[in-house]
Amino acid sequence: MDQKEIFKKVRKIEIKTKGLSNQLFSGEYHSVFKGRGMAFSEVREYQYGDDIRNIDWNVTARYNHPFVKIFEEERELTVVLLIDVSGSNMFGTQRQFKQDLITEIAAVISFSAIQNNDKVGVIFFSDKIEKFIPPQKGTSHILRIIRELIDFKADSKGTDISEALRFLANAIKKKSTAFLISDFMSEAYEKGLQIANHKHDLIAVRVTDKREISLPDIGLVKMMDAETGKAMWVDSSSKKVREHFRRSTEIKRREIDQLFARYGIDMVKVYTGEDYVRPLMNLFKKRESRR
Repeated sequence: MDQKEIFKKVRKIEIKTKGLSNQLFSGEYHSVFKGRGMAFSEVREYQYGDDIRNIDWNVTARYNHPFVKIFEEERELTVVLLIDVSGSNMFGTQRQFKQDLITEIAAVISFSAIQNNDKVGVIFFSDKIEKFIPPQKGTSHILRIIRELIDFKADSKGTDISEALRFLANAIKKKSTAFLISDFMSEAYEKGLQIANHKHDLIAVRVTDKREISLPDIGLVKMMDAETGKAMWVDSSSKKVREHFRRSTEIKRREIDQLFARYGIDMVKVYTGEDYVRPLMNLFKKRESRR
């Protein structure tokens, strides 16, 4: 893809996602992600009704008069996007690939974050850390992220979510709001999930395609694993085969749902070719109701 084509794609995504952020997400995002802690601001003389737990004893002793510490909500957050760039995301049967949908969702979240004066960073991962963009502010930084999302070529096609979560826990020292955006085809990432969620506010966005849930009756079809390259012929005309496929994917779905529920991690599901605005808005509203 040449630079001119990349620029056009970046501009197209910027117009669409920035507009969505301005119209729909900025208010919801602000109300939900408006600061997680209180930071020291100043001291002033004690007034009737002040919490005595906030008395600054050093200043009080110095002036022989009670002074209290004043705190204000920490406005600035760090938002980290953990973006799955493995081979399985180059799949889609509903007008777009999963990777295209991931790009749009990441862009919407990013524009919402900078409107909230937050920093945004990105971890691109496959079965290893492919690239890390440290958190920064500003529109030019977000446009760089979108450009990378469009044109990024991973070295590996596999997936290791645990590796991405370990990197998050080690690289981002300050508590952040982290969006893990993936189709969650990876296995054995529970320990990494537990560690990262203990340190950060973790949110999962599962991106999938309808054809990964149910197999259509289209006769004999060759299916290939995009991550391993292994291929096999499947007789989709067989009701037994289709039912086995449906049952297997349903078991996998339940396992993923139960895993995130176990650690109290919010998860939203989005599908290629469908509106992702409502699921994300519902997620924000759900989190707001718990504040």
